[in-house]
Amino acid sequence: MIARRRGLSLRVSLTLSYAGFLVVAGAVLFGVGLLALRFVPSGDLLSQSTGGWAPGRGDLTDVFVKYAWWALAALVVVGLVGGWFLSGWMLAPLGRITDVVGRADAATLHRRIALRGRRNELTDLADAFDDMLDRIERAVAEESRFAANASHELRTPHAVIRTIVEVARADPDGRDVDLVLSRIAQTNEWAIVTTEALLELARAGRAGLTFEPVDLAEVAQRVVADAREIELTAPRRTSPSIRLESGPAIARGNAALLGQLVSNLVTNALLHNLPDGGEVAVRTRTAPDGSALLEIVNTGPDLDPARVATLTEPFVRAGDRTRAASDRGVGLGLTIVSAIVRSHRGDLLITPRDGGGLFVRVALPSA
Repeated sequence: MIARRRGLSLRVSLTLSYAGFLVVAGAVLFGVGLLALRFVPSGDLLSQSTGGWAPGRGDLTDVFVKYAWWALAALVVVGLVGGWFLSGWMLAPLGRITDVVGRADAATLHRRIALRGRRNELTDLADAFDDMLDRIERAVAEESRFAANASHELRTPHAVIRTIVEVARADPDGRDVDLVLSRIAQTNEWAIVTTEALLELARAGRAGLTFEPVDLAEVAQRVVADAREIELTAPRRTSPSIRLESGPAIARGNAALLGQLVSNLVTNALLHNLPDGGEVAVRTRTAPDGSALLEIVNTGPDLDPARVATLTEPFVRAGDRTRAASDRGVGLGLTIVSAIVRSHRGDLLITPRDGGGLFVRVALPSA
C-alpha cells in the first residue's frame, strides 16, 4: 500500500470550491456594479420631478460598496454551509463504495454495493466494482476447489505407492518384485502426468504472453497428423477415425498455447469415444464476424448436459474415475483448454452431441 500524506478530504475541497465560486461570482457582480455607477453624474443632484435633492455617484457608491461587502460575506457563509451539505449529499455514494470495497476479504466477498438510481459516473463506478467483486469471488471459489482437488489428486498416487510398499514388506517371501515395481512405476507415471498437467494449467493462465498471428488450420493439421500416428500404434482398442476439414482461421494468440489447446481437444475426443472405433471431426474456419473458429466433434456415449457443463472444472472427467491415468487422463485437459481460451479473450462452447459424444467450439479473436 502506498504511504500518502494526509490532505484535504474531497468533501472539504468541494465545499471550498463551491464557496470560492460564489465569492468570485459576487466579486464579478461587485465590479460590474462599480462600472455601472460610473455613468451616474458626480455631485449632488436635483430631482427634476420634485425639485428636491437626489443622490449622486459618490452617495450611491458608498451605499453600494457597504452592502456589497455584506453580500460577499453572506455568499461566503452560504457557500461554505451549502457547499458542505451539497457535497456530502453528492459524495454519499462514494462512502458506500469505500465501505464495501474497504471491507472486502475472503469472508465478505458476497457483499455488493448495489447502488440505486439512474445511470451516472458514480453508478458506473459502483457497477464496475460489483463486477470486479463477482469475478474475484468466482476466482477465489474456483481456486479453493482447485486446491482441494489438486491436493487429493496428488496425494492419491503417493498413498497407493505407500500401500504397495507396506504390503510388499509385510510378506517378503510371497511378494513378486517385478509386479511391485511395475505397479509403483505405473502409479509414479500417474503422479508425473498429473504434475505436468498442473504446470500446463498454471502456464495457460499466466499473463504477459506473446501473441502473434497463428493459423489454426496449420496447427490442426499438425496435431491430427501426430494423433493418427499415435492411434495407429495404440493396441488397446480400435482407433477412432479422424476427419479434418481445414479452412483458413487466422487467430491472434500464442502459438505454443494454441498448439496445446488443439492437442488437448483432439486427445480428449479420441479418449472419450466409442470402444469399437468412432469418429472425430476437426474443423477450422473463419466466422462471419472475423473470429477464428475451431470445432471438434466426436462420437461417444450419451452425456448429461449438466455433467458437460462441469467438464472445464479441474479433475472432472466425462467417464468414470477408475480408469488408469494413462488411459483416461487426469481430468485437466478441458480445464487447460478453458484457461487458454480465457487468456486469449476467446469463447468456449461445450455441448453434448446428438447421438452421443461431444461438440466443442473455440472462437478466438482474429489477427
